[in-house]
Amino acid sequence: MRKLALSDEILMQVEKPARYIGNEINSVMKDASDVDIRFAMCFPDVYEIGMSHLGIQIIYDMLNRYEDTWCERVYSPWVDLDAVMRQKDIPLFALESQDPVRDFDFLGITIQYEMCYTNILQVIDLAKIPLIAADRTWEHPIVIGGGPCAYNPEPIADFFDIFYIGEGETQYRPLLDLYKECRRLGVSREEFLAKAAKLPGMYVPQMYEVRYNDDGTIASFSPKRGDIPAKVVKELVTDLTDTYYPEKPVVPFIKCTQDRVVLEIQRGCIRGCRFCQAGQIYRPVRERDVDMLKKYALKMLDSTGYEEITLSSLSSSDYSKLEELVNFLIDICHEKKVNISLPSLRIDAFSLDVMEKIQDIKKSSLTFAPEAGSQRLRDVINKGLTEEVILNGATMAFKGGWNRVKLYFMLGLPTETDNDIREIAELANKIAAAYYETVPKEERSGKVQIVASTSFFVPKPFTPFQWAPQCTKEEFLDKAYKTKKAIMEQLNQKSIKYNWHEADASVMEGIFARGDRKLCRPILEAYKKGCIFDAWGEYYKHDVWIETFNECGTDIGFYTTRERNADEIFPWDFIDCGVSREFLRCEWENAMNGNVTPNCKVKCSACGAAKFGCGVCVEERKSC
Repeated sequence: MRKLALSDEILMQVEKPARYIGNEINSVMKDASDVDIRFAMCFPDVYEIGMSHLGIQIIYDMLNRYEDTWCERVYSPWVDLDAVMRQKDIPLFALESQDPVRDFDFLGITIQYEMCYTNILQVIDLAKIPLIAADRTWEHPIVIGGGPCAYNPEPIADFFDIFYIGEGETQYRPLLDLYKECRRLGVSREEFLAKAAKLPGMYVPQMYEVRYNDDGTIASFSPKRGDIPAKVVKELVTDLTDTYYPEKPVVPFIKCTQDRVVLEIQRGCIRGCRFCQAGQIYRPVRERDVDMLKKYALKMLDSTGYEEITLSSLSSSDYSKLEELVNFLIDICHEKKVNISLPSLRIDAFSLDVMEKIQDIKKSSLTFAPEAGSQRLRDVINKGLTEEVILNGATMAFKGGWNRVKLYFMLGLPTETDNDIREIAELANKIAAAYYETVPKEERSGKVQIVASTSFFVPKPFTPFQWAPQCTKEEFLDKAYKTKKAIMEQLNQKSIKYNWHEADASVMEGIFARGDRKLCRPILEAYKKGCIFDAWGEYYKHDVWIETFNECGTDIGFYTTRERNADEIFPWDFIDCGVSREFLRCEWENAMNGNVTPNCKVKCSACGAAKFGCGVCVEERKSC
């Protein structure tokens, strides 16, 4: 009989014990003696966040379809249980079997956000696995990382045996087969890693060496062995219809961040916003067949009992069969009394018509993401959204009965001026004015509510802005103050609420985003000083981080405020994400000149992703 890793006494002490007991609906139970490989799949954050991640659900489903493999789940213990596990020397365990993670063959960690880096160390440490990969033996699991942050793995390179670059559906089977063969033949752990480094998409940090110039920039980055590739090409699913997708996703016992069925309709984005890493690394755009989506929607609703379904995509409005899919879902969801969530929609007549149908009782807020207040700056970032479109969308929404609008902007974008900042306030004011001009007084349900939120710009690898300097904390706060002041000067300022992001965390994110291997040491030292859950404001210890950087001789400005030379070698340049460096540099120059690049369906810009031979690159070939 399955025995819980935590006693009833401990479970009664901690917040939300359901985070740790497993046995949820649709979780996969196997007999450990019947499988060859045990794989612990980890999201390094609290259970409610990790259970909302679609990528883990997909890989979990895929690995558990293999008869020789049992994939289980593990999440970061919250701070209360973390303290108990350290005090009582309880090893980190997987949810399904409740067995210690250190007894598994693999510990796979998805890395979605730079501010989770110390949580990665928390997971490895609590599992009683050596923190430094070079110190591990065959007695320890192979620690493998993946996800968007793996596109610059260098700040955490010392802690991982392997990084999987790209989409997880393609190369896990070959990797597991190689592992089984190497264990059967009794080869060394180092030799297994050397063989793994030859598989497509696999990066083994120990097999590469970095040399630095006197100014701290990279002089060279190369494999230590001649039979290991100098470039790691990302893995890509070329056919999103005939591939793995969970029919029976695991249903948590407690409410999670995304407590609903998630239907991924496509990957990638045609828009080419110059600040957006996802829009570059997931190219080319690939769609799932609409009939496949209809089938899975029905199966997932039936197998979970969820009361809501959401469409997942970077830009749902660009899915070619959106109208057919949405109309199908409206009919099905009305019959099953299920709600529909449609994020990432452009606010146009079709979208408003759809939202009118699915929000017929209570109209929630509409969301616009102009990202910049002025048209000049929206052209710099290639947003492809004009003020006219924004105001027309808001006017249509107000006529349809909505009176709440959320606006998302970024502060600190390249070339930003005080006038661009002021235009954030002016755009919010124009939208508020449009409500009063559109809706007669007798038909208004209260005053219009405009919520303007600003985050701070963080340059990311594999974007045209990877060369850009980032603002200091003081500059960010000054920009937020100017935004707030400008809003308070608007005629409709009582209808506008303003929120802004934490500046400290944005600077820290910027350090990690474009960091190199020299950051491994301060990350490790900060963890030893108690830094975990840095993504949670109440636990983020900025003073400890600054103290640690100073002790390690880390120059923060080297990673943030410094503008990169055109030919500088970046820590991530050994990765081929499909989009060429030449294209990104051209886009950087277009940004500096305020030139707009058309989206992929209007005109091919020869970004390089066509070499994968799939998706929009094939469908739009005549335009190229």
